[in-house]
Amino acid sequence: MSIRIAIAEDQALVLGALSALLELEHDMNVVCQAKTGAEALAALGSLGADVLLTDIEMPGMSGLELAAAVRREHPAVRVIIVTTFGRAGYLRRALDAGVSGYLLKDAPASELANAIRLVHAGGRAVAPELAVAAWGEEDPLSERERQVLKLAGEGRSGAEIAAALHLSEGTVRNYLSEAIGKLGAANRIDAARIARRKGWL
Repeated sequence: MSIRIAIAEDQALVLGALSALLELEHDMNVVCQAKTGAEALAALGSLGADVLLTDIEMPGMSGLELAAAVRREHPAVRVIIVTTFGRAGYLRRALDAGVSGYLLKDAPASELANAIRLVHAGGRAVAPELAVAAWGEEDPLSERERQVLKLAGEGRSGAEIAAALHLSEGTVRNYLSEAIGKLGAANRIDAARIARRKGWL
């Protein structure tokens, strides 16, 4: 029995290459090639796909949003992220969205095929180098720095942050300065963006 695969990928060349590679596998059949997450989600209901491969960055619905929607609407379909984004924050968010696999696009074709088989059998497949990076990167922020940075990232002023957290404005400036230094950021907004991307906010 072939593993039925749906692919969501907005780059036509990558979509075609992935499909062609997987069709070479004796036990796989690509049943859907979608250029958007919405298109893939709509097709899943009628196709009976077993595994969905999706990128993260796509127009409209992101791969992470697609994965969360698939978990809600088609819980039997296993999702594998195939992306160029090898960052810890993305992996954590993907796992939170219920994905069963997370691979990088530069992985060998044989690794992708084996990951699909493993996930289809109920296992989990995460690029080893990414798993090490994700769980090995310590969150450098203190709880108070995280609170201050979160509010700064929402566009609050120093005075507003101080009032919300019952701190003096000078203390707020110190926490922001510490957070910016620890993250190697250019300013408070950049620091909030970095922390959010890494899953620390």
